[in-house]
Amino acid sequence: MTPAARLLSLDAFRGFIMIILAGSGFGLGVLKNYPDWVWLADQFEHAAWEGCTFWDLIQPAFTFMVGVAMPLAFARRVAEGASNTAICKHVLWRAFLLIVLSNIFSNWGSTQPLKFQLINVLCQIAIGYVLCFLITRLPWAKQAITAACILAGYWGLYLLFPSPNGPWAQYGNIGAVLDLKLLGYNYSGYYTTFNAVGNGMTILFGCWTGQLLQTRKTHVEKLKILAISAALCFALGLALQPLNPMVKRLWTVSFTFFSTGWVIVMLMAFYWIIEMRQKKDWAFPLIVVGMNSIFIYSLGQIGIKGWLDRGLAAFTRKFAVFGELGQIPHQIVVLACMWYACYWLYQRKIFVKI
Repeated sequence: MTPAARLLSLDAFRGFIMIILAGSGFGLGVLKNYPDWVWLADQFEHAAWEGCTFWDLIQPAFTFMVGVAMPLAFARRVAEGASNTAICKHVLWRAFLLIVLSNIFSNWGSTQPLKFQLINVLCQIAIGYVLCFLITRLPWAKQAITAACILAGYWGLYLLFPSPNGPWAQYGNIGAVLDLKLLGYNYSGYYTTFNAVGNGMTILFGCWTGQLLQTRKTHVEKLKILAISAALCFALGLALQPLNPMVKRLWTVSFTFFSTGWVIVMLMAFYWIIEMRQKKDWAFPLIVVGMNSIFIYSLGQIGIKGWLDRGLAAFTRKFAVFGELGQIPHQIVVLACMWYACYWLYQRKIFVKI
């Protein structure tokens, strides 16, 4: 395992996703009240149940990038002399911290008794992170077989223990039953802890991508492999959809493949522009955020973003002159302040990491 230079395209891609998330989709949801723009507004909302929108790709993109970074980070640690035992301890400690931080965020500001959860994106990353670390210790062929067995088993459990309304129903599916038994409650929005299995496979696909990007293959060769992989993911996702509905909230197998296809396409675009064509200057605003993704995510989780929103509204008046469309420039102003906080840290080489 050889250490690789920092992958700026990955930082830029991560920054792109975090800017969209932190900016609440730039407030474009207000366009739902304009018939000609409903199609765009819908892309910044989760699908009601079945289907896939651009907003449904935000979490898969972020978790996929966690996977891409894993082999690159492990290679650096090995080059610095870290043993397998030390890396394993680091993985377990990082997963523990992510779960703790996630539960701090989910209970922040609540007046209710503390509630333990495992559905927040950080918890889902923690579970998938450990799972993928263990899988990637195997030879690649065994990794692929293990992944196939996990996906088949994940699918099979929904079929073996269906709800009265079918295996993919919002109520009573196997994931919801497990949460009720283990946690004593079900999450709002029909999410389940069991999603971590599908999410973990998305991270694993990211790991394989990171391994590919570590090789000495040319940029063209890497992009060709990624393009073929994306096409296969699209084909599998769409082919499985009639039997395995595309439901992000359950992270079904068809959604796992289909969303991965889109994420790979997005990564390819950043890789082609930044790594292959060496066009980097334009991506600086994205890189600033991408290198402090945990920090900007935390601003939203602990209410600082909301505080900025309310505080800045006293000055922007939410651009009331534009009516409800004023929400769009107002969200951009809020995002600009959050970006500057990341830039301030970037200038001082302060990067919040776990």
